[in-house]
Amino acid sequence: VDHPHGGGEGRQGRGRRRAVSIWGKPTGKGQKSRRAKKYSNKLIVSRRKVGKKR
Repeated sequence: VDHPHGGGEGRQGRGRRRAVSIWGKPTGKGQKSRRAKKYSNKLIVSRRKVGKKR
């Protein structure tokens, strides 16, 4: 099966290209998997950042 990372002799890394799936879509290593315009985004409240107390 052909893969976007290519072949090579022996055990090869993927070089400097970003990690992709078999279908060429970006995956893993910091890739966001959630839709940016998902309807429930407005319901998600971020955690309150607790800093150093004075």
